[in-house]
Amino acid sequence: MDVSRLSHLDTVRALFTLQDPKQFLFFTRAAGGRRAGKQFLARLKERTHGRDKAISLTSYFAPLKAIHRWGLAQPQDLSVIHQPVLVANGDNDRMVPTKNSSELARRLPNADLVVYPDAGHGGIFQFHEQFVAEALDFLER
Repeated sequence: MDVSRLSHLDTVRALFTLQDPKQFLFFTRAAGGRRAGKQFLARLKERTHGRDKAISLTSYFAPLKAIHRWGLAQPQDLSVIHQPVLVANGDNDRMVPTKNSSELARRLPNADLVVYPDAGHGGIFQFHEQFVAEALDFLER
C-alpha cells in the first residue's frame, strides 16, 4: 500500500541530493546498502550499447497504479499453484515488506524463500552472484 508514497518520496530525495533514485528505492541506508547501491549503479553503466531508454512519466506511474489496485484486492487462493516458485527479497524491503514475501512463500505449496541480509528491494542486485547461483540451482531441480 505504501509503494507509491515511498517511490515518490525517494525520487524527490534523490533529486534533492543529486543521486539516482535506485540508491534509495532498492538499497538500505546502512553502510553496506549504500555501498551495494553504488556498485549496482556502476554495473549498470558497464553496458554502453543497447541500453534501455529513460523511463517516461507514464511508465513510472502505470505500475504504481496497478500495484495499488492489486494491493486492495482480496487475496487469491495460491494453493492451486503447484509450479515451483523461488521467492527472493531483502530483509529490510520498504517497498515490498519482507513479511509479504514470507507470506507468499507460505501460501505457495512448492515455494523456496531466500531472504538477503542488510538488503532492501534490490536484494537480488546487492547479492547478484549469490542470487544467480541460487536461481540456477532452483531451475536445475
